Amino acid sequence: MIYSIKGRLVEKNPTNVVIDCNGVGYFIHISLHTFSLIPSQEQLQLYTHLQVKEDSHTLFGFWEKSEREIFRLLISVSGVGASTARSMLSSLEPGQITEAIAAGDVATIQGIKGIGAKTAQRVIIDLKDKIVKVFGIDEVSAPQSNTSREEALSALETLGYTRKQSEKVVERIVKEEPDASVESLIKQALKKL
Repeated sequence: MIYSIKGRLVEKNPTNVVIDCNGVGYFIHISLHTFSLIPSQEQLQLYTHLQVKEDSHTLFGFWEKSEREIFRLLISVSGVGASTARSMLSSLEPGQITEAIAAGDVATIQGIKGIGAKTAQRVIIDLKDKIVKVFGIDEVSAPQSNTSREEALSALETLGYTRKQSEKVVERIVKEEPDASVESLIKQALKKL
């Protein structure tokens, strides 16, 4: 497999680049994220992923190793091909994708053109554990407010408030202060209930 390519940048487009490596021009497919990071200098190195099919060999290039890892994880999901994975990385920053998967945020993944509800759910189900393991994301760090939110809601239920009325109030507080602690959420909710 071709791990990376280093050479002279011959052509740069939003979806591909051509890199001359010792007289051989490599046509490499890229995401918009990589396109935005490629400097206009002549010498360039991209980390690559070679996709081998019966009728073609396609080279995908990435400015960062982490983006390549996300790409590889995405194409491991049934129903997500290389072009879909590339469009996902063009629509969202790699960090946004990993956070959405770790947080189980179906809406964000589904917001990408060409991704339906079933595919978005499959991506999250298949990759959540892998994303957490590979990128060292604490599941708590991405949806931290959700953890605090849940704790606050159960505390309010214990105090005798119904879940429905508590949820509306807590949601408003979380929108205003996403990093609010459990104690802060409970105190503010009690004032508004």
